[in-house]
Amino acid sequence: MTDQQIRVLVADDHVVVREGIRHVLAGAPDFDVVAEAGDGDEALALVERFVPDVVVLDITMPGKTGLEVTAELRRRFPDVRILILSMHEHSEYVMEAVRLGAHGYVLKDSGPAELRAAVRAVHEGAGFFSPGIAKRLTAALQGDGPPPGPRASLEALTARERDVLLGVAAGRTNKQIAAELGISHRTVETHRESLMRKLELRSIAELTRFALEAGLLGPSSGGPSGGGGS
Repeated sequence: MTDQQIRVLVADDHVVVREGIRHVLAGAPDFDVVAEAGDGDEALALVERFVPDVVVLDITMPGKTGLEVTAELRRRFPDVRILILSMHEHSEYVMEAVRLGAHGYVLKDSGPAELRAAVRAVHEGAGFFSPGIAKRLTAALQGDGPPPGPRASLEALTARERDVLLGVAAGRTNKQIAAELGISHRTVETHRESLMRKLELRSIAELTRFALEAGLLGPSSGGPSGGGGS
């Protein structure tokens, strides 16, 4: 390994994804994948141990979400650069990731060349967004994104509906939310349908925007109150 190599930590809960990223980066001489993490808590522990230059981070992981890890990394390791690699392409996820301190955002269907370019860019101090992500982000900033939506306040929701809202907005699946809250998958669906009806919202994107505008997603947001999984 030379001093010019970019030391990278990869955090994703799918082994095959981590192996794919490692393979892509190993194909160029300027990368050194120093560690891999399968969940948010492990990612934080390994960053503390290895202090990489760049963390390639998924959003939806067990334990702390990628957004929560991003906020903590910026607070504890301000020199570490953060690249989000996610399947979520809604502008709300991108805007929240950037607000919390991420330096780039690429989609998991990006090609090897784009991923390598993204890691290099954030390492060098620049931002990097996949073309499709950049277009969505620009549209959202210009007011052409998903409708802002909420026509009712948080007071219209029950405590459990708020828990489900937080889970959905953080990118968790109904199954993950059910496991966290100790309720059935069907009950989560019922709460989700109820809160969407109360808020007059029709999509996950609109739910996420509502949560953002209501101040529910931020560095101190720990997701649903009933559990610690993802």
